[in-house]
Amino acid sequence: MEDMSGLAGEITAWIGDYARSNGITTLVIGVSGGIDSAVTSTLSAQTGLATIVVNMPIHQAPEQYELSKRHIAWLEKNFDNVEGRLVNLTRTYDTFVAEMDTNDLSPLSLANSRARLRMTALYSISGSTNGIVVGTGNKVEDFGVGFFTKYGDGGVDISPIADLMKSEVFALGAALDVLEDIQNATPTDGLWNDGRTDEDQIGATYDELEWAMEHEANPSGETLSERQRTVLAIFRSFNTSNAHKMNPIPIYKRQDS
Repeated sequence: MEDMSGLAGEITAWIGDYARSNGITTLVIGVSGGIDSAVTSTLSAQTGLATIVVNMPIHQAPEQYELSKRHIAWLEKNFDNVEGRLVNLTRTYDTFVAEMDTNDLSPLSLANSRARLRMTALYSISGSTNGIVVGTGNKVEDFGVGFFTKYGDGGVDISPIADLMKSEVFALGAALDVLEDIQNATPTDGLWNDGRTDEDQIGATYDELEWAMEHEANPSGETLSERQRTVLAIFRSFNTSNAHKMNPIPIYKRQDS
């Protein structure tokens, strides 16, 4: 297993170097109560730069809201450069929904609207504090299945943990002494009122998705079990349908005259 304390130091140095070399003085991170945002915000805090961590509930499940609140309190206790903020976007979201014709909107598009409202809030804060928005996506989400909202949680300036598998993020969280309740929490994007988890939405665990991602990169030629074939099909389906999120935006190139 890779030395997680060493990796944490490398990522923290990378964040700080990027910010300072670009004249940035503030790091802004949305904190959800999940392991990805907990790890990213802790790494950001360790840079010594002003770090604003934002809890942005929208009809949030109480346990998710409390985990986010507790993590922010933990950061403020341990790092003098951290400022926690609460931006309750529930009424903003409700107003948005009321102004839209919801008969023409799918539940998924409404869920994604929550992520995009949060992105707007984070950029309003970063734009007012000489800051950048620090992304919280991991490698499986960002480059495997595209499990993020385009221009929502995918709208960021830097991505410190996007080269880490979910299992590595959990290991990093343990090395950073992130709250155990966050380490043990079931992964969820928190965009649904019914409390559905990431596994509910995807149909596979992160461990299974990591296996599929590695199998696609380095096929072993082994005989696959029925479950492995199912997981591989799930991975390929998400990878294909969400390619528009993971690939650069297509640009029309004029033909030479």
